[in-house]
Amino acid sequence: MRAREIGFKVLYDIEKNNNYSNISINKHFKDLDIKDIDRGLATELIYGVIENKYYLDYIINKLSKIKTKKMSAYVKILLRMGIYQILFLDSVSDYAAVNETVNLVKKYDKRSSGFVNAILRNVIRGKDNIKTIEEKDKLKYLSIKYSYNPWIIKNCIEKFGIEFTEDLLEANSEKPSIYIRVNTLKIDRDTLMKQLEDLDVKCYKVSGIEEAIRVENLKNIENNKLFKEGLFTIQDISSMLVGKVINPSENSKVIDVCSAPGGKSTHIATLMKNTGNVVSRDIFEHKLKLIKSSVDRLGLKNIEVEKFDATRLDNNSIEKFDYVLADVPCSGMGIIRRKPEIKYKEEKEIKDITIIQKKILDNASRYVKIGGIIVYSTCTIFDTENIDIVKKFIEENENFELVKIDEVNVDLENQEKGYLKIYPNIHGMDGFFIAKLKRIR
Repeated sequence: MRAREIGFKVLYDIEKNNNYSNISINKHFKDLDIKDIDRGLATELIYGVIENKYYLDYIINKLSKIKTKKMSAYVKILLRMGIYQILFLDSVSDYAAVNETVNLVKKYDKRSSGFVNAILRNVIRGKDNIKTIEEKDKLKYLSIKYSYNPWIIKNCIEKFGIEFTEDLLEANSEKPSIYIRVNTLKIDRDTLMKQLEDLDVKCYKVSGIEEAIRVENLKNIENNKLFKEGLFTIQDISSMLVGKVINPSENSKVIDVCSAPGGKSTHIATLMKNTGNVVSRDIFEHKLKLIKSSVDRLGLKNIEVEKFDATRLDNNSIEKFDYVLADVPCSGMGIIRRKPEIKYKEEKEIKDITIIQKKILDNASRYVKIGGIIVYSTCTIFDTENIDIVKKFIEENENFELVKIDEVNVDLENQEKGYLKIYPNIHGMDGFFIAKLKRIR
């Protein structure tokens, strides 16, 4: 019961307050004293329900005269949880799925317990037929099957074609691997792997990025003693590529204009071996605290954390930096595996995002010295937020040019031209875009 109730509370928080899953999980799990098995079930239920929301609602609407739009949030979420357990979780018996769900309904919306019980029993009875999606229209079918706002699928089909899109949707529905970045100031990769393996964590080297390790069975990370000692940090390999592409020299001056939660800033500072100066900026106070705690934990002395809005020009920073990173806010379409609620964004939510991205790039470019480098990056896969922004910027700023990326070998088709387009279904990592520009005069 405990695991399911925790899962329910997190899902209710996400539904009512439009919270990101990882933020809500951190908030609700923070001081919980629960067994790993319960923590695992709660997490599985949370992500499973979010990832399959449209599909689960499709099944509920098949079986119920009252449609999900008319249901209370309590009933809708608990029905999704119950159906998810019945259809997706072999480790949970049908009896337990129904019983535990109905018990929670009795606690939160007692009068609906009979209704929920009847729906769940119908799911069990018609298990084989109920899964079928009876939808002829390909776009609607994919929207239900993979649970996406239809406009996203429409955009993908127009840009990439149907085959690539289905491949992408399939890759986005797989569980993402967890990667950690070794803090090379304190320990080397082999030694850290040995120490993690002693704690029953499975470790695998990542080729091409010598500070990256793929891990399995790394639980309750915040309380891991090696994490607390600052020997590693969590970071996806796509995100690590940004630091590698910048490739800063020791004793350089670097500014990261949108740095929260600080993974790229701390990577750059580490690559510079704690020399030089990295100015790490963000607009939100609570995010700056996150960066500071990472900086302290990793033992970095060359980072200054500052509050500043990247859409405003800072006259005091003009032509002061050797390297500038503009890792701009974006639609997040490359990291759906990690933040599945991105699938339900409305198109209007990201309508003005390209204006903000262009503005931040324009401002950030003013901080680069002649001969210096600016890297523009996003965690999305749409050209409108990526190469289109960069090309428009170069048209308007002839003193910048794209320069060949030879620090990594990822996107051999484009890196000669000065940028990387990374897709989960092709490269097996988070979707990302990274462009490297040099100020030539």
